[in-house]
Amino acid sequence: MEKIKYGDIVSPLEVIDINNEGKAVAKLNGLVYFINGAVPGDTVSVKVIKKKKNFVESTLNEIILPSPNRIEPVCKHFGTCGGCKWQNMSYKTQLELKQKYVEEALLRIGKLDVKQFLPIAGNSSEYYYRNKMEFAFSNKRWLTKEEINTSVENINRNALGFHIPGMFDKVLDINECFLQESPSNEIRNAIKSFAIENNISFFDIRNKTGTLRNLMIRSTSSGEIMLLLQIFDMNTEQVTSLTNFIKQKFPFVHSIQIAHNTKGNDTLQDVNIETVFGNDTISEYMNDLKFNISAKSFFQTNSKQALTLYEIAKNFADLKGSETVYDLYTGTGTIANFVARQCKKVVGIEYVSDAIIDAKKNAVLNNISNTSFFSGDMKNILTDEFINIHGKPDVIITDPPRAGMAEEVIKVILNAAPKKIVYVSCNPSTQARDLALLKDNYSIEKSQAVDMFPQTAHVENVVLLKIK
Repeated sequence: MEKIKYGDIVSPLEVIDINNEGKAVAKLNGLVYFINGAVPGDTVSVKVIKKKKNFVESTLNEIILPSPNRIEPVCKHFGTCGGCKWQNMSYKTQLELKQKYVEEALLRIGKLDVKQFLPIAGNSSEYYYRNKMEFAFSNKRWLTKEEINTSVENINRNALGFHIPGMFDKVLDINECFLQESPSNEIRNAIKSFAIENNISFFDIRNKTGTLRNLMIRSTSSGEIMLLLQIFDMNTEQVTSLTNFIKQKFPFVHSIQIAHNTKGNDTLQDVNIETVFGNDTISEYMNDLKFNISAKSFFQTNSKQALTLYEIAKNFADLKGSETVYDLYTGTGTIANFVARQCKKVVGIEYVSDAIIDAKKNAVLNNISNTSFFSGDMKNILTDEFINIHGKPDVIITDPPRAGMAEEVIKVILNAAPKKIVYVSCNPSTQARDLALLKDNYSIEKSQAVDMFPQTAHVENVVLLKIK
């Protein structure tokens, strides 16, 4: 077999699958090829970018025969941006692949006996589904090949968009994004134009200079909009002129906030935020519940599909009104408050203390009095002693981060022996690993995937377990 090396063109390859990172998969001569930009059903040639013992990382070189599942991407930034990796694939195919991934994770990785796989709950809209977008300012705009080849002097390098995958200091300037509803694009482009026209400097991530660092746009299904500008070098006069411009240009914006952030990263949890116009929060509604969302709040970034996810979790729990429910990794208490009226009481636990503050506020906002919330590391809070104090759970709803649950947490759950566990996961692989530790004591009644993020490989999954 000829030795494969960097830069080689390999052809032909028949694409047979997609892995859980969203990369296309092909096999040839005992090697697995992971291909950026290909679609299952394609016959392609690829360019090798990395060779390991049993697999090859590659990029699409040529489509020899297109897949019937292939479609034309709607976004001109597709292929460079890296945000929507599946725009070249029909939505029907996306849902089929996500359903397959969930089933393989539970059956093959977890070696689990799942009594029923329900059909994946698809999103009602393939685009414009996000309620939160974050854009980076940069004075090192990613140049196109045409711009590089023309050698234009004094080219404007300012950008407001997304970081190029794998290149922390390069930002792709985004003209139109299809992930957030209008007026997200209009606001972003107007802010960029005003800043350029008025010589407000964009962030230089290498040299740590510049005024404008980051823009967050949050919106709700009721039409409320929050803008948060992260500022590195504070120029009060320039920042004030920009916020005044936003108020005049977009009078319907409910909240404009400023964060003076001189840290090495743009995370917000330990940064003070000042509201310069409007309210500190915007409001989202789910059925008859209202949730106030602050700039630092965690809230599902797809509001409509989050309601679907929570409805599935509530239906799986099948509460009768007398149960004590524990909501693990409760975040801002969305699920806890969502199920509170169908049970005796809910105990919510979350690592982020600011999120627990929001959870308590949202309970008061909705006149919910049977919830209690606690902050701290899950494995330190959820102990046998904690359960003795707050009551044995009849039902546990758990929605951990991508890494899943720590073994110490699973041991406490097993000791508590709730009648039902509803496991909500954003990572079916770690979910399968955790379920394998529970399967001796619990039967897995049903599983349902939920597509929260069309055009990406990400998928949520809800599983119902019942004690044996």
